[in-house]
Amino acid sequence: MAAQPEILAELQRLRARVPQLTGALVAGVDGLVLAHDTPGVEAEGVAALTATSLAVAVRLADTTGRGTFRELLVRGVHGYVATYAAGGSAVLTVLAQDRVNVGRLHLESRLCGARVGELVDAVEGTRAPGPARTAPARTRSARTPRPTTTEPLTAIEPRTATGSRTIGELPAAIESRTAGEPRTTTEPGDNPETRNTTESRNTTES
Repeated sequence: MAAQPEILAELQRLRARVPQLTGALVAGVDGLVLAHDTPGVEAEGVAALTATSLAVAVRLADTTGRGTFRELLVRGVHGYVATYAAGGSAVLTVLAQDRVNVGRLHLESRLCGARVGELVDAVEGTRAPGPARTAPARTRSARTPRPTTTEPLTAIEPRTATGSRTIGELPAAIESRTAGEPRTTTEPGDNPETRNTTESRNTTES
């Protein structure tokens, strides 16, 4: 992602403002890691679990009438895992020690999530396809077949409006057309020029 360095810088600033944070990462709603600063923690695993818990949280908020998902907080014996919405297609997940000030954690993480969301949405906006443009169809001008001296135009099978000939049909068409043409074989003795030359030679000799 083009905005990955900027997102990583936001995560580092967040950790500097809240020293009790032990890690932070930004992931897509599909569990793909976009940027992370999580020393000692497997970012891909956390992102995958975040996507799973996010799906449950979104459904829970919708079922209970709480509206659009905003954040999810999990507290364990050794600290907190909090997930915040970051724009329309990403989430911010932070890991914090148990002694963290939860109010400060929410305040700074929400601000960071808003800034990260702007970066992610800006990149996604540049990738999103614009309005569909209807390209003018390229039409080939009809070409009138040129008559040849060896074959009249009527020997070419006309194309009907119901369909045009395909490439696969060309060999059979050529074979059938060739089979219908009469072939004349001229024997050497039947050539008028040869016959006249022979007769004149015989007359001279006699």
